[in-house]
Parts: sequence; C-alpha cells; structure tokens
Amino acid sequence: MDERRPLAEDSLTAISDLEALRAYIGDCQRCPLARTRTTLVFGVGDPHARLMFIGEAPGRNEDLQGEPFVGAAGQLLDELLASIGLVRSQVYIANVLKCRPPGNRDPLPEEIESCTPFLAEQVRLIDPVVIATLGNFATKYILATERGITGLRGRLFRIDGRLVMPIFHPAAALYSPDKREVLFEDFARLRRVLERTPETAAVVGSSTAGPAVEGADEECASESRHGPSVEQQTLF
Repeated sequence: MDERRPLAEDSLTAISDLEALRAYIGDCQRCPLARTRTTLVFGVGDPHARLMFIGEAPGRNEDLQGEPFVGAAGQLLDELLASIGLVRSQVYIANVLKCRPPGNRDPLPEEIESCTPFLAEQVRLIDPVVIATLGNFATKYILATERGITGLRGRLFRIDGRLVMPIFHPAAALYSPDKREVLFEDFARLRRVLERTPETAAVVGSSTAGPAVEGADEECASESRHGPSVEQQTLF
C-alpha cells in the first residue's frame, strides 16, 4: 500500500504486534472525528487470522461498545460467518476508520488519509492470506480503484500478494433485502476460496468442502499497484 504512504510516522515501523499498535494510536486526536466519537474502535479477532474483514467505519453501536459490527449488521455478519463454518474468533474484523463519523455519514477523504496508515499496519501485522472488503470505501481503498462495489462484488483479486474479495456491506441487506441472498452467495464463494488456498484451508475445515473456485488455477496478473488495472488483476 505504498502509494498511500501507510507508514505515515517512522516510529510505526518498530511496532511488532497489534497490542503495541493500539497503544501507539492511544486517545487519537489526529482528525476532527476525535471530537465527536465516544470510543475508538480498533478491531477484534484472531491477531494471526488468515481471513480479515475490512468494513467502512463504526456505527452508533460500535461507537458505544468499542467493537466493530455489533449492531444489526453485525448480527448478519455472524450469520454469514456461520454459513461457512466460522465464528468471529477465527477471523479479524476492522474498519477503514477507527472512529464513527457523525450521523453515520460517509468518511471524508482527509479522515481516510489520517486513519488508513493504522489499517495498513493492522494488515501488515496480521498478515492475512485473504481479505474480504465490505462495501465501497474498504474496496476502493484496498484495490486502489474508483469502481463501486456493485461492479466488483464476488470477484477475486490478487493485490500485494493477498487474495481480495469485495463483498456488499452487511448493512446493505438491511435496507435492500434482495442483497441478503447475494451476500450468502458471495460468502459461499469466499469459503471456496479459503478451501482452495493452502494457507487457509484449515480455517474452514474439511467438513465444508465445496466446489472448486472458478478460475482459481488461472495465472494472476501482475500484483504491482503500478501495473495493470484492477480489472486485469481478477482471478475469475
């Protein structure tokens, strides 16, 4: 993620685990969201997870409890995880922003710029094999694209040596019930990706074996962010 200069402060490079990163962030006052948030929402889950979920920003419930995805969208995420034989403790969940934007508005560019160095460090420290981006903002950041989630969801990309699958944010299904079925379909595909990837196969276990991932044996395009466009980096 060098194009976005994830290591905004040199001292970040000395951090060796998530606990130290959380301590480094502290009572963050680096952007105006500090004045309106209740609690900084760092992330939760297995610090060595092979599968990482990245959402947009904390909502009201997350802001109050200090944990990502604890409201209605979080309940649906738990259902989706259960559908592929997983629970929260087996994955890691974080957001592009660590603080709730007032009124759950969209993140502003300056807020993203201020906060994503810490997300980049979480990715580096956790070192997931597969990243599932939930919704527009996470997808645009991780894939370095301006394309929307509707045109990218369910597809598989290789970025910076990791597999990335964009998926609708679970909250989308709360407002558009037709997206619920799409979410379960995409999680089923995510399961197949995990099963076909040696480093993650044990995460879901043999009991969830399903069809092979479409096109997973095809050669991936260049992993460099300075190379082909996102569309050329798709596996299927």
